[in-house]
Amino acid sequence: MSLPARRSRSRGCRRMGRGRPGAPRPAAVQGTGGSSAVSKCSAAARGYIQDRFLRLLVGRQRRRAPLVHRGYYIRARAVDHCVQDFLLKTQGCPRTQILSLGAGFDSLYFRLKDLGLLHHTVVYEVDFPSVACQKAALIKRMEELSALVGDTGGEGLGVITFSGEDYKLLGVDLSELSELERALEEAGLDSEIPTLFIAEVVLAYMESSRSDALVRWAAERFPRACFLLYEQTRPGDAFGRVMQQHFRQLSSALRSLAQYPDCEAQQRRFSERGWTECSVMDMNEFFTCCTPEDEQQRVQALEPFDEYEGMEPSWTPLLSNMTAPRDGAPVRVAGSVTAAVCARHSEVPSLRRYGHHSVLMKPNVILTTGGFGEEDGQHCRMRNFHVLIKHGGCWKAGCVKQENPDKRWDGRLYHTVSCLSNSLALVVGGRTSPSSAGLGMLWLKFPDTSNALDPDVITVELVPVQPAAEPAALHWRHSTTEVMFKGEKYLFVYGGRSAMEPVLGDWYFLHTQELSCSVIPVEGPVPESRHSHSACSWRGGALIAGGLGAAERPLGSVFFLRELEHGFQWQRVETHPLLIPRYSHSAHVHEGKLLLVGGVWLHSSSVPGVTVVDLMTGLCSDYTIDVEHLEWPLMLHNHSSVLLPDEEELLLIGGGGNCFSFGTHLNPEPVSLSLSDILTRR
Repeated sequence: MSLPARRSRSRGCRRMGRGRPGAPRPAAVQGTGGSSAVSKCSAAARGYIQDRFLRLLVGRQRRRAPLVHRGYYIRARAVDHCVQDFLLKTQGCPRTQILSLGAGFDSLYFRLKDLGLLHHTVVYEVDFPSVACQKAALIKRMEELSALVGDTGGEGLGVITFSGEDYKLLGVDLSELSELERALEEAGLDSEIPTLFIAEVVLAYMESSRSDALVRWAAERFPRACFLLYEQTRPGDAFGRVMQQHFRQLSSALRSLAQYPDCEAQQRRFSERGWTECSVMDMNEFFTCCTPEDEQQRVQALEPFDEYEGMEPSWTPLLSNMTAPRDGAPVRVAGSVTAAVCARHSEVPSLRRYGHHSVLMKPNVILTTGGFGEEDGQHCRMRNFHVLIKHGGCWKAGCVKQENPDKRWDGRLYHTVSCLSNSLALVVGGRTSPSSAGLGMLWLKFPDTSNALDPDVITVELVPVQPAAEPAALHWRHSTTEVMFKGEKYLFVYGGRSAMEPVLGDWYFLHTQELSCSVIPVEGPVPESRHSHSACSWRGGALIAGGLGAAERPLGSVFFLRELEHGFQWQRVETHPLLIPRYSHSAHVHEGKLLLVGGVWLHSSSVPGVTVVDLMTGLCSDYTIDVEHLEWPLMLHNHSSVLLPDEEELLLIGGGGNCFSFGTHLNPEPVSLSLSDILTRR
């Protein structure tokens, strides 16, 4: 980060921001800053970041979810990375300064001072007057804080609420630029020395005209400056819409997000206002590319974590000497598929869920089990079965009657269900919590008399399988696929996670009649361990696609487990263009074509739709999903999909997940995708 030229460091992360001032509703905006400070404090308490000063500044303590901890860890590490880079590059300068806009109860100054990094640097913090006064009072009251900063008695002079030799705390509304400029001049800010501006989710709350004026002012008045911006992007996808709704409910809307929705728009924002350089990086990619592997492993091991879909990554290079991977190329769109609601929500209750499994029991009956979702207005692990029955071309909810109501579903999610006949299905694995052991196997039996009296009533008998501790049944986020060997039917259980291992690459062959593990030789290069992948039966073997690998990076490989006379063989399926890495998708095979549906991938410009891989030629084509006719966001991960081959139609059921700290999104209704057009293309 060289300083002779004006340049900007802009951070983009669409899911992890909380911030501060500059909006017409200061009380609401201040509330988001307080919540952010509490989240940072919670992350520090769990060992994600080292910061003993947060608890002194925040006061109230509240434990946040692991997903929030990870988000704030990456945010804190990225900001510290840039701050220390600035201090390193300017260590030969006689004087430097840091200006933190909307600093709130941030502890940056105290951490830098404690580490002895402020030899010739003055830190200026600006926030609303009420926040600045409150923070000044805290500093005076806390001996550990006041001893570090000292006190020159400058507080009370205009807007300066606290003044130390190398620390100035100012109470000013950032949207009032002329007032801000006067206050900074009064506090001694020098426009001629190297300056680092910091704005962590601050400008987003301001009217665009006012925040743009501040960006231009900083470029024009400070010829040797850098600007570190941390803000949300991508407001238009399902996650972004949930995020925006969250802030609107807090009366602190993200005002500039519509005008600057992506990395390219943020770059133009700065370059058009006088900054000579601007580069952007998503925070998940910062974690992947700029965090040492041993540190990544330390963070991943701090507490049980199983919310990977809430950390959707996208790629834009931060530094000019970093090479973007092939995944960063534009998505090759071959066409689109239209999404249509196939049943009204009032007719299909209890399908607001994710991490579930849906299986086609008969041509007109779909059973959905487990997952996490909404029931009676409450979020919980789902304990009731759900059935869709097709009548007259329309899907409606049927009634599920349990033969043995004393043996209820145990609330598992991320399991698999394999339909072995019209009257029998096998449930394998799943979990309740990320730290729990696997839940074994269950038989789902459907007596032949189910539809005798009422075709809308499906009777289910739940029977535990012994021994429940079969190793194949202790996984979750795994796959279970039907394969054939020497005329016998087996279930091939592959990959996933367990209570002991964050990612697995082992496999088991379950004989469907005896339901015991069989030893069958497998040769060829073993695929990388993975979970949240997909698996399909094809030509007596199994196709494994995508998934999340050991380094928590999406995989773009496709492997075929091919039957041989003496066993099976792993073969890599070559695709062209190369398959875009993804995970948490669903998959089907139809007439020699592999269909990959939804998921999470490494692209900021779009979300995965339907990818078609011709298994004969390897040709790979991507199709977007047209959601114009849907009245709600369609989030396609953690979902299930059912292929209706005769109709050449896909039925998408459920899907969603936690959207960082902004809430949980659940797709409310089943959606149908007509595949006839894309399946006939060559």
